[in-house]
Amino acid sequence: MIGPKITGNILPAKRILAYYGNPHSKKMGILGEYPKTDMLRRLDEEAKNWEKADSLPVQKALHLVATSAQGSPGKDGKYRMRMSDKTILKVIRWAAEHNAICFLDIQVGLADLKPELEHMEKFLKLPYVHLGIDPEFSMKTGARPGSKIGTYDADDVNTAVQFLDRVVKENNLPPKILIVHRFTQRMVTNYKNIKLNPNVQIVMNMDGWGPPVLKKDTYRAYIQKEPVQYTGFKLFYHNDIKRPPHKLMTPAEVLSVTPKPVYIQYQ
Repeated sequence: MIGPKITGNILPAKRILAYYGNPHSKKMGILGEYPKTDMLRRLDEEAKNWEKADSLPVQKALHLVATSAQGSPGKDGKYRMRMSDKTILKVIRWAAEHNAICFLDIQVGLADLKPELEHMEKFLKLPYVHLGIDPEFSMKTGARPGSKIGTYDADDVNTAVQFLDRVVKENNLPPKILIVHRFTQRMVTNYKNIKLNPNVQIVMNMDGWGPPVLKKDTYRAYIQKEPVQYTGFKLFYHNDIKRPPHKLMTPAEVLSVTPKPVYIQYQ
């Protein structure tokens, strides 16, 4: 597959605009809500909106939930389902053919993080494939995913960083990007202990939904006040308009927060 030419750091020279979801689910996000052609057309249109709002160039992306937390234990009792290689390669190919990068997102359920990372290694050897980890579905207490909000500690984030660092070094790759989702205090603990690495660009992504005032408050409380390296902001085409004022934030409104997020995700 011939994808976008990535030769160095993507951030902060570009703003990443990602469509999130899974092609097997219309409810998980925009990536699977529409047929491929329609979805990519919408991504292009959204990219134009961001290019008008700010001088920073846009790097388009597809963000696939590649390991999905489940409400039932499955055969191994881990409450997670890995997507098939066929599904993962399909979305990577969609991205590559559209000059977009691709993120593989991991929801571990009751599984350990390290084996889930290793399962994705063969895909992460591609220079335009990056990683996301979701504390919401890391159920360290053994609770069923979705019954309560999960958590990662700095040690878990560092495990992902060290893994990506090794992949970069062993395969002579440009730096990888690691997305860490967050919308509560306990989702990421001991953030000061997260260790920066020149081969990994860490993005703390504000993942909460609701009206603009709530989203901005969440960003200030858990992203701005506990910075790591770069910041992200998630927008929900459906959930953000469920409650008054029933409004999806515009690029200009998102860019009014401090610091300006360099990773934007739509679900």
